[in-house]
Amino acid sequence: METTELLKRVRRIEIKTKGLSRQIFSGEYHSAFKGRGMSFSEVRNYQYGDDVRNIDWNVTARSGEPYVKVFEEERELTVMLLVDISKSSFFGTVKQPKNELITEICAVLAFSAVNNNDKVGLLLFSDRVEKYLPPKKGRGHILRIIRELIDTRPEGSGTDIGMALTYFTNMVKKRSICFLVSDYLATGYERSLRLAARRHDLVGLHLYDPRERELPPVGLLRAVDAESGQAHWIDTDSKRVRDRYAGWYREQMDYFKTAFQQSGADTLSVETTEDYVKELLRFFKRRG
Repeated sequence: METTELLKRVRRIEIKTKGLSRQIFSGEYHSAFKGRGMSFSEVRNYQYGDDVRNIDWNVTARSGEPYVKVFEEERELTVMLLVDISKSSFFGTVKQPKNELITEICAVLAFSAVNNNDKVGLLLFSDRVEKYLPPKKGRGHILRIIRELIDTRPEGSGTDIGMALTYFTNMVKKRSICFLVSDYLATGYERSLRLAARRHDLVGLHLYDPRERELPPVGLLRAVDAESGQAHWIDTDSKRVRDRYAGWYREQMDYFKTAFQQSGADTLSVETTEDYVKELLRFFKRRG
């Protein structure tokens, strides 16, 4: 992509998602993801209803009036975006490709985190790690994340979620909030998921196109697997063929839901035709 066009796209996404994160998501994000604990902030005069356990007896003795300690949440967190950019993420049939929706949602999450003084990092993966940006703060860093989401094209041809989780666990030692963003058309990652979920607050963000759930009856169709490159002729008028495909997709989703449930991690599914703002708000409020 030409540099000028890339910068224009980054700017458009910044304008849209930064406004959303400030107006809608900042408070909900703060409530959904708690800080590491409470730290001492200051002392003030005792007021009716204050917890007597918070009385600062040293200050009270010196002043002759009751004073209480005030605590505030230790807010600074680390947010990691683990994003599947395998070739299947560029699929889209209705409103927009999955990768465009992924970029917008990740930008909203990143700006929400920065608005709450949290650090944000990025890991892009396919069947290998394509890009890793360590957690940092600031608008410039968020714009770099958006730019990489827009412009990075995978060198790998497949999807390896387990590998990405293992890399993340080895690289990020401090407990963090991790959004694992993928279409989850892969299996074999339950062990890596379980290990990552023990250390981090993990959320499986599942994005999908409605055509991925079932095949439309449109006759003989030449289908190409985006990741393997293999082409097949499929008779979509055949109910047996459509049922087999729908069954395969259900198996992938059952694996995804079961693996996350058993690991104790959260999940959220968003269709490319849905309003992701409503879905994210609902998710944040449920957690909050």
